[in-house]
Amino acid sequence: MNMFVDQIKIEVHAGKGGDGMVAFRREKYVPNGGPAGGDGGRGGSIILKVDEGLRTLMDFRYHRIFKAKNGGNGMSKQMTGPSAEDTIIAVPQGTTVRDLDTGEIVGDLVEQGQELVVAKGGRGGRGNIHFASAKNPAPEIAENGEPGEDHYLELELKMLADVGLIGFPSVGKSTLLSVVTGAKPKIAAYEFTTLTPNLGMVMLPDGRDFAMADMPGLIEGASKGVGLGLKFLRHIERTRVLLHLVDMSSEDPHQAIERYRQINKELANYDPELLKRPQIVVATKMDLPNSDDNLATFKADLATDKTLESQPEIFPISAVTHQGVQQLMQLTADLLDKTPSFDSESHDKELTAEYRAAAPEKTDSTADFTITKDEDGTWVLGGEKLIRLFKMTDLTHEESQLRFARQLRHMGVDDALRAKGVQDGDLVRIEKFVFEFIQ
Repeated sequence: MNMFVDQIKIEVHAGKGGDGMVAFRREKYVPNGGPAGGDGGRGGSIILKVDEGLRTLMDFRYHRIFKAKNGGNGMSKQMTGPSAEDTIIAVPQGTTVRDLDTGEIVGDLVEQGQELVVAKGGRGGRGNIHFASAKNPAPEIAENGEPGEDHYLELELKMLADVGLIGFPSVGKSTLLSVVTGAKPKIAAYEFTTLTPNLGMVMLPDGRDFAMADMPGLIEGASKGVGLGLKFLRHIERTRVLLHLVDMSSEDPHQAIERYRQINKELANYDPELLKRPQIVVATKMDLPNSDDNLATFKADLATDKTLESQPEIFPISAVTHQGVQQLMQLTADLLDKTPSFDSESHDKELTAEYRAAAPEKTDSTADFTITKDEDGTWVLGGEKLIRLFKMTDLTHEESQLRFARQLRHMGVDDALRAKGVQDGDLVRIEKFVFEFIQ
């Protein structure tokens, strides 16, 4: 089963936790008031949530960087700072999320309302009320808030077109598609032919959007597997609205009706249900000399056709002069709103199975810390856990600095530096903070 692929890259930055506070009780008649610094609030997370009303990744073309708010700082009198609200981003059903730094699939969003936290907000730093002890009843230690997670993600949507353009070769399908679509996503190649369908995203001024496919021209015998074959027709099965393009510029006034019938015959031979799909007949190339007369003949021929259950709507356009094109897209969107999805349940199962098979196993190979050496001889400490602890240390208080030094020792950083040959007085750097190593 061939599907189109739309991909977009986004950045997500979760909020930092609020900083804890160093504060003491300063109340009248209470001598030697104890610590009273409150904790910081939690930073906002970034959450993707499935919205079945969305069909495309179009919105992300104009908004690619998402930032959640930071938590509020802790306050005096043991008051915790306010937590930030999470940022929720709507995505279409069938979106796969990949972390571009690790190549790992983070999740598959296939069910309505399903949520995925893609960047976790940092927890709030603890205020000095947490660091009081018998030995140190008035600590000048508070933590800074934990940094929020930052990720660079790729969203991928394997889509089936909502609207299919059908008709003979050269009726103007590609031209119409290029006129009405703002962006061309990556296209999954059809294996059975060198002709590939193109997919475009139509975005209307009222905010509605849909995926539209320009199908390779149908030829007689396609329903029997000849030429472009069955895979192409299977794709048409999933589209909800068909735009049947008929060229009105021929020298032969009856060519239009003959070709219209031939395409419908192909569809009926493959699956009579296809003819029950909403179909708008689009009279194309109306800017050319014979078109008006040929359209009148076509309408007269259709009116006498007793095989039709109902007369189709005929909409004349010229893709070259853009005449009628915008109105046609509005009419198509209105029809889509009224037309249910076909076989969506099995499509969802198909997608889910495909995504599950493609997802690599998650491995956690992140070391607590890394040690490298700059050209000038400075030792550089890094690593996810170490940097997180560093960012949560309030370096303006000496007690906090001493606590951070103890944390590094417990992690084994001192021993690892010695093993690499660090000497007394060597400089050690963590991000922009530089200190001397003393045994």
